[in-house]
Amino acid sequence: MTACSGASAQRNAVEAWDPSARDFGRLPVEPNMPSDARNSTLEALNKILASSKLSDFDRSIYLSIRAYQLNRVGRQTDSQKDIAAMGKVLPTAWQLVLSSTLPELAGGGDRAAALRTLDSALQQKPGDSWLVIAQARVYMQLADFQRALALLDEALAGSTSPADRRSALYYRGHAYFDLGQYAQAADDFDATLAGRPSFRARLGPLLWRYAAQVRARRDARALLAKDVGNENLSEWPAPIAKFLLGKMSAGELEVTAETDEAASRTNGKCAASFFIGIDALRRGDKQRAREQLQLTQARCPTVSELNWAAASELKRL
Repeated sequence: MTACSGASAQRNAVEAWDPSARDFGRLPVEPNMPSDARNSTLEALNKILASSKLSDFDRSIYLSIRAYQLNRVGRQTDSQKDIAAMGKVLPTAWQLVLSSTLPELAGGGDRAAALRTLDSALQQKPGDSWLVIAQARVYMQLADFQRALALLDEALAGSTSPADRRSALYYRGHAYFDLGQYAQAADDFDATLAGRPSFRARLGPLLWRYAAQVRARRDARALLAKDVGNENLSEWPAPIAKFLLGKMSAGELEVTAETDEAASRTNGKCAASFFIGIDALRRGDKQRAREQLQLTQARCPTVSELNWAAASELKRL
């Protein structure tokens, strides 16, 4: 039963946090991090972790948050103890939990503490691809895309499953995009499509591949049309593809992003403004693109790849 429980926890973690599987624009940690967890103090975390009613998965999440908070106040030895405890609580998936919580916590401002915590985790599991991917994501928040690219090359070389390979390719595609290496970005987004079971699972990378191909001056619309085929484009985020294919106006997309329930849950306005900006670049309208990319920065959190891409594109306009 213990083995089955561990396997189930790892599978659930991969399904929730693999960027291949989650909703486009949704932060990876949202489905599982308790709503009160992000800003918990050490005192509050101590009380929560003293409870015997926590599931192994939730305990691992709270331990990851406390490990980060302990590192922030200079208690690195205690932080390392919490990381070791995570390994005992969730032996097959602890590193995936830490990889998912730390980049979002880093977005609160203390990215150095997040990197120190990940360094400690890598001492316990050297070369783990999920932990290396998390390091890369923190460096992308710092706009150090060259460092992130090197880390993602490392993560890809050390990947041991289709899920971590897809994740490494996905984020490496973003590192390439943010460095202005659009052809390489398009190739990585294309490669991460392999093995996805549904149109919904493929849609996010298809949209990012479109953006990279537009910037690489390729015929992005024709390839997107081919991959979309006769799919239903009414369910968010599919209306973004409908807009990019010229079947919906920018105004209609904005209204959908404001009123659609699924779009509201995933900050659809953030994604809508970014791709309206990309469409403006395709048409050569730099002023419109600049306005929409600035709007993207205002709408999207700093842990979002949409924010990174908008900031990088603005520097090149």
